[in-house]
Amino acid sequence: MLDNFSISQQVRKPAVRSAAGVVAAQHVVAARVGARILHQGGDAVDAAIATSLALGVVEPWMSGLAAGGCMVLWRARERKAYVVNFGMRAPAELDPADYPLSGQAVSSDLFPWPHVVGDRNVKGATAVAVPGMVAGLEMAHQAFGTFAWRRLVEPAAQLAREGMLVDWYSALLTGANAQALSEDPDTAACFLQDGKWPIVGGWTAVEQKRLDQSALARTLETLAEAGPAEFYRGSIARALVDDVRAKGGCLSLDDLAGYRASMVEPLHMAWSKGEVFAAPDLTGGPTFLRALGNLNRAQLNDGPPDAAAYRAMALALDEAFDDRLASMGDHESPASPGCTTHFSVVDAQGNLCAVTQTLLSIFGSKVTSPSTGLLLNNGIMWFDPEPGKPNSLAPGKRCLTNYCPVIGRTADGREFAVGASGGRKILGSVMQLVSFMTNHGMDLEAAFHQPRIDVSGGDEIIADPTLPAETLEALAATLPTSTARRHVYPYAYACPAGVARGGGINSGCTEVYTPWGDAVAGEG
Repeated sequence: MLDNFSISQQVRKPAVRSAAGVVAAQHVVAARVGARILHQGGDAVDAAIATSLALGVVEPWMSGLAAGGCMVLWRARERKAYVVNFGMRAPAELDPADYPLSGQAVSSDLFPWPHVVGDRNVKGATAVAVPGMVAGLEMAHQAFGTFAWRRLVEPAAQLAREGMLVDWYSALLTGANAQALSEDPDTAACFLQDGKWPIVGGWTAVEQKRLDQSALARTLETLAEAGPAEFYRGSIARALVDDVRAKGGCLSLDDLAGYRASMVEPLHMAWSKGEVFAAPDLTGGPTFLRALGNLNRAQLNDGPPDAAAYRAMALALDEAFDDRLASMGDHESPASPGCTTHFSVVDAQGNLCAVTQTLLSIFGSKVTSPSTGLLLNNGIMWFDPEPGKPNSLAPGKRCLTNYCPVIGRTADGREFAVGASGGRKILGSVMQLVSFMTNHGMDLEAAFHQPRIDVSGGDEIIADPTLPAETLEALAATLPTSTARRHVYPYAYACPAGVARGGGINSGCTEVYTPWGDAVAGEG
């Protein structure tokens, strides 16, 4: 049944345009850090590293040094795309028998797996996987960075020394998760007042409060001074492992020392209206390209997407997810938002970066390493706890993920980098943005404001009610359809961030309803 009501509110977030580089991120403070690096002469990879680390401070429940993720790059001089994959792995000492099924209902979090006794795969130190983000940033820096590593880490360390400024949005997120956060004393001390309530400022702007991130600041200072190896084979590694094992996890020094990010060839698709590069293997890339290929075989109009175009999008995504769920073992609940952050960078030379990084659930495992100040991931939840499945738990196994950073180009030569956060909703969001810019000729700003649908498994369409009645009727005739507005929280659709380049002008835009997200130009 479609909701039938009038919508008078209009929310817009104009794209930032500049001849200089642009950073678009889910938190404007992190975007400013990256833009400052661009202004100082750094390239897109330098800015991406600085932005990545800053996001772990100002958006700590989404990502951080204990996260995993993926970076897709475009090197303008070479005219070549690269992928740096730094996904998480299960610890080598993980024993699937330590995750017995309770026989009751399904998991309490993102994925409707069979429920595990005590939610051991969802929260607590037993849910922590081997993080890959630092290794991924190191690999990108060694291959393409131009600034010294220390110079790129220092802005994040400074932000941590100051402490994240809390506001109504941080209070909303911590308040919604306060009960789970209170179960770990170290996490409660970081994010909650008196171990129970969200930390909030006063009702006037001058009554500001900040999180105490001094332990995280010390970790970042050590990382800046000693280099990335310190995270995997030095004092940070030892402190992290000691804390995780003290809380019942099985992460080891060998896990960290043996972790390697990988630089791999991207997946590529070209058609008459454009081309895209995406990450391969256990990411959202293969499913994204399958859906895009399905869509591009349809008869699409050249102008703004009409009812037939949206119907084609829905069918393309539905078929692609049927295949993904049957063959790749990913059975995430379509209603789950995920805990991820995405940002995109373009520099003045036309180099592009699309980067997605995640702790998986919001606030990850809900466990904090007190020695390092790191909120820890719950990457073990990516695995099916039931034995004998394509994605079942196993020691040392790579995690199947949904992130889908993409680099692309339109037929008229405009280039773009896009991606999103939002669990399984990411794939459809990225596919639609790509199609809006390639098949329908939209610029970045128009694409980000165009209403979207979500089809991410379960033979159901979620549609933006601002779509024309004719489009909503066409969708309802295709699959069971309900409507959901774009909101600040929770997100009915994914939360994208993107940059584009055309005619010597760069632009950037973020999800219209993201209160912290924005694009910042690397000038002045």
